[in-house]
Amino acid sequence: MKFFVDTADLDSITEAKDLGILDGVTTNPSLMAKQGISGDKNVLDHYKKICDLVEGDVSAEVISTDFEGMVMEGERLAEIAPNIVVKVPMIKEGIKAISHFTNRGIRTNCTLVFSAGQAILAAKAGATYLSPFIGRVDDLNWNGMDLIHDIAEIYAIQGFDTEILAASVRSSLHIVQAAKSGADVVTCPLKAILGLLNHPLTDIGLAKFLADHKKANS
Repeated sequence: MKFFVDTADLDSITEAKDLGILDGVTTNPSLMAKQGISGDKNVLDHYKKICDLVEGDVSAEVISTDFEGMVMEGERLAEIAPNIVVKVPMIKEGIKAISHFTNRGIRTNCTLVFSAGQAILAAKAGATYLSPFIGRVDDLNWNGMDLIHDIAEIYAIQGFDTEILAASVRSSLHIVQAAKSGADVVTCPLKAILGLLNHPLTDIGLAKFLADHKKANS
């Protein structure tokens, strides 16, 4: 399973890259705003900085909700760098835009997905990635991992190439569950990925090794 970091923070991206576990980045206008980045030119410049830092795919989101606007924005985003993936919302005009981009060799990430039916439409349109928001599904007292599992089963049966990118990941446990449920990619804040390192028995074991080493060499 690939690890994407969901951020616009260059320091977090660099830290993930230095760990050797970074496969890509997802970001959006809200995450840009958190970094104090606003205005079309500044946003586009920041996307370029991310793309220069990351070897893998970088999802860049369109703002428009009409076909013409999404196409215009998406084509402009795709010109930034070869590793840009245009993030398009799961709406009727979005599916139309994904088909348009697919026919022109522009890769896409269909976002705001909450059902298996939506996942089928996105795959039919040729989306490169599909982003089910598992945390938000859980918020409605449904099971986000059941959704990942259902999509993975459908895609395997039908032979769809679209990769399942688990989004709205809230914890390290979500990452493990998404992997078990068939997600191809998980995107989340770096904190959730670093949480996978933690286990009390590891801390206890390391402390004992170091204590024994100190005793043997004192």
